[in-house]
Amino acid sequence: MRTNKTFTPRPIDIDRAWWVVDADGLPLGRLASEVAHILRGKHNPKYAPHMDMGDFVVVVNAEKVAVTGSKAEQKQYHRHSGFPGGLRTQTFAQMRETYPERIIEQAVRGMLPKNRLGRQMIKKLKVYAGGTHPHESQRPQPLEFDIRKVVS
Repeated sequence: MRTNKTFTPRPIDIDRAWWVVDADGLPLGRLASEVAHILRGKHNPKYAPHMDMGDFVVVVNAEKVAVTGSKAEQKQYHRHSGFPGGLRTQTFAQMRETYPERIIEQAVRGMLPKNRLGRQMIKKLKVYAGGTHPHESQRPQPLEFDIRKVVS
């Protein structure tokens, strides 16, 4: 009886593509889960959970990402300086005004592995508040998701 060997991809088997995603009107969580899927490489037939098989993702129009319900006023982002009393809190609306890129970065980071592999994967995510990005020389392909846009 002959058995098949388990395929383990090698570093030369990895071809990284560049994708560009327009976040205008897309719900934050659904967008983040799709982007995390691409960054992990789960769309690739050669996917291996112990390797970084993902592609690069450029997200534009991060300032126009949508949330439903009253999350714009109630959702809070916390960060701590490490010193006593160093907790800083911002709402979603305040974060959108000051650092709209961090909204998507933090949402995607929470959906990646919490280890050195996840830290390597998040480096392939490029987020920009406006509609332009400096990665034209990589010739990113537009990526469309089956996500219904939020009408506001």
